Amino acid sequence: MESEPVVHVTGLVKRYGQKTAVDGLDLTTTAGITAVLGPNGAGKTTTVEICEGYRAPDSGAVRVLGLDPVADAARLRPRIGVMLQSGGVYPGARADEMLTHMARLHAHPLDVGTLVERLGLGGCGRTAYRRLSGGQQQRLSLAMAVVGRPELVFLDEPTAGLDPQARRSTWELLRELRADGVSVVLTTHFMDEAEELADDVAVIDAGRVIAQGSPEQLCRGGAENTLRFTGRPGLDLGSLLKALPDGSGATELTTGAYRITGRIDPELLATVTSWCAQNGVMPSGISVERHTLEDVFLELTGKELRA
Repeated sequence: MESEPVVHVTGLVKRYGQKTAVDGLDLTTTAGITAVLGPNGAGKTTTVEICEGYRAPDSGAVRVLGLDPVADAARLRPRIGVMLQSGGVYPGARADEMLTHMARLHAHPLDVGTLVERLGLGGCGRTAYRRLSGGQQQRLSLAMAVVGRPELVFLDEPTAGLDPQARRSTWELLRELRADGVSVVLTTHFMDEAEELADDVAVIDAGRVIAQGSPEQLCRGGAENTLRFTGRPGLDLGSLLKALPDGSGATELTTGAYRITGRIDPELLATVTSWCAQNGVMPSGISVERHTLEDVFLELTGKELRA
């Protein structure tokens, strides 16, 4: 039996003056972890803030856990956790004070001491929020969002500014929350994060969802395999395509980074290296890989995902 939607958005529109930030967006998420991807200005943060009840839509319907985030705010807020980019913490408050305060607002919170240890906040409990490092502030905001053991948590760039070890600890915490039945909607600029964590991925561009599915489903829509290499920028891809078998593709994804698609076999690899030799190109980092989420994102939006 198909699970009930956790978030259900239809025809969402939000304008700021003459600018349309969200333009008839449709989005449905179910239990598990949903990653929302999109270039800057695509409308993803506005969409999430409307789902959280912090902004009112101009038109469209929004239901979160079956409730209207604005009209039913008093009933919805105890059931969700929110991590804002701005932190949402009083600058002068101590880290342990804020986290303990948030825990007391909920009937069945996570153990504060265990959460502090998991997120590496043990040494800064008595430090004012404004004196914490950027990474510590980020981890405290995450802890405050999840300490109440919500049914649904919204996370805006949860691992931005974290070191690799802290990122991995955060990933493990999110996996544990999912295993405990907590649903997660997160925005991220890290493709590896979306691929590692997400059960479902929604790609937003120009205020609309332009693709949605599991990472495997989205990647399956492209070439089964890709050949990648780096070389000098601006190679003559028309000339390269003439040397390749019919049905092949060649793209300069970013400056000097190339991707070949099609039937990737030893013959094609030999053709590419031969063409490079004939044209005075020294390729490096040659690798054969499956189509990635980043490939899909670039094909859909034509833009790099950058923080």
